Amino acid sequence: MAHRGWFPDSIVGELVVLRRHVPANLSAFRRWYADPQVARLTRYQDGPMSWPEIERFFHARVLGQDSLALAIHVRATSRLIGTCALSQLDGDNGSALFHITIGEPDAWGHGYGTEATELMLDHAFERLQLHRIGLSVFAFNERAIRSYVKVGFSVEGRAREAVWREGHYWDELQMAIIDRDWKARRGRSRLTTQDSEPSLAEAAQSATHASVAPAAGGKR
Repeated sequence: MAHRGWFPDSIVGELVVLRRHVPANLSAFRRWYADPQVARLTRYQDGPMSWPEIERFFHARVLGQDSLALAIHVRATSRLIGTCALSQLDGDNGSALFHITIGEPDAWGHGYGTEATELMLDHAFERLQLHRIGLSVFAFNERAIRSYVKVGFSVEGRAREAVWREGHYWDELQMAIIDRDWKARRGRSRLTTQDSEPSLAEAAQSATHASVAPAAGGKR
């Protein structure tokens, strides 16, 4: 269970601001999770959630104390575009699971989800002193996988043919990042900021290491 004292009032980035959810955000959740595009990426079931399902999820998992859920707002406009959370917080082993949904399709591909993920990782490792953050993602969600790899997650395994979509089965990937990976990335980031621009060869090598080949058959 997430201790309510672990909730920040807000976490501010360059593109987004993470804030505590409020009851009025339910209307956005009704729209997001009834959208087939969103449901395809977030649900094991093939189809959108019903309104009663959305309301139960919102009150139990978003406003409730079983996860640390924060609303994602565009910093420039305060527009609510999504939600992210740490669930299954295990203080004994210093671990949690990460979840994120950008519910507004016109906000996809702008870097909002990537920055929100980075902010949550900073909070998890720096303030909460966690050791490991895991997640799962459907293999067809290539945009999400690229985002996770970019912030430091590694593929640890896969559940083969775990979800049925569009006429065939797809794998589900298990990914994770541990605190020393995060610290190493933070250190490299500071060096990059202080040093000169990397060479073209270095940039190409970095991009190669960050790539992920899609599975045979993927969840954000």
